Amino acid sequence: MPMPEKAQIIQVPNTLRAKVGGRLGALDAEAIAKAEAALADLSEQFDDWLMDEIRKLEDVQNLIKTEGYTDAHSEQLFYRAHDLKGLGTTYGYPFITRVAGSLCKMLDEDDKRKLAPRKLVDAHLDTIRAIVRDQIKADNHPMGKILAETLEARVKEHLDSIGRNT
Repeated sequence: MPMPEKAQIIQVPNTLRAKVGGRLGALDAEAIAKAEAALADLSEQFDDWLMDEIRKLEDVQNLIKTEGYTDAHSEQLFYRAHDLKGLGTTYGYPFITRVAGSLCKMLDEDDKRKLAPRKLVDAHLDTIRAIVRDQIKADNHPMGKILAETLEARVKEHLDSIGRNT
């Protein structure tokens, strides 16, 4: 058996330091102030954008009530909840992220979606609406904490009962 060739290690020069002058320059206070002002302007629209996402979730909920809990509707429900999970904290509502995450956990697989209790799904949606209605934004809000913990416990019980707690 022939001997393998020796390995050669190639060191690639780090040119990033040269491109940025060796060190990052001081942060521009004016640029930071402009960015914060732009974010403040956008934040005024966060509640409207959040309500648009909640309406999309409610539309799916209404479809389920009128047409039944089909595979397509349950999939839409999961994706709408997943969107809210990602947006809640961004829009200043960490409990929406948490409650939507709980709903996603219950719906994250096709076969689990079919077994999701409608009342528990509805309870998640009602909680999301209550969080917005009551402006529960602090991540240590006692009511938000109780609501989230209760839903998470019910989801765990449900998943344990079907042997699918992940």
